[in-house]
Amino acid sequence: MTGEVVPAFDEVVHAPARLRIAGVLRRGTELEFAVLRDTLGLTDTSLSKHLRVLTDAGYVSVRKERSPARADARRLTWVTLTPDGRRAVEAHLAALAEIARG
Repeated sequence: MTGEVVPAFDEVVHAPARLRIAGVLRRGTELEFAVLRDTLGLTDTSLSKHLRVLTDAGYVSVRKERSPARADARRLTWVTLTPDGRRAVEAHLAALAEIARG
């Protein structure tokens, strides 16, 4: 990320589960849904719900692909933080840091 981050509190990112999701994804990697779920200790339903909110806000991108290791029709779901999502997370974290400093 280039340039200075302008602190901005973001209600979408602020929810604890969404903040944790964004925190994991801000490392810059695309993660498979099950890995993200297991890393955060969330249920499928809870993770799906929070990913929908983040997707609707334009903060995450979700893509599905067929798994070559599976014989059935199930597909893998991959999740990544979008550039807008990265900016929102960094601005939110900067706002939290300002709050913490008083």
